[in-house]
Amino acid sequence: MMDQIRTALQQSRDTLLPDAVGLASLVIMLVVALHLPNVL
Repeated sequence: MMDQIRTALQQSRDTLLPDAVGLASLVIMLVVALHLPNVL
């Protein structure tokens, strides 16, 4: 199983950083959306 994970990470090395940035932006948007009713 660890070999499969290593292989997947090596094959997706080019898109790993953009995917992580996209995931972080989605989490930030979710947190902001959940706190928005408290602001208004």
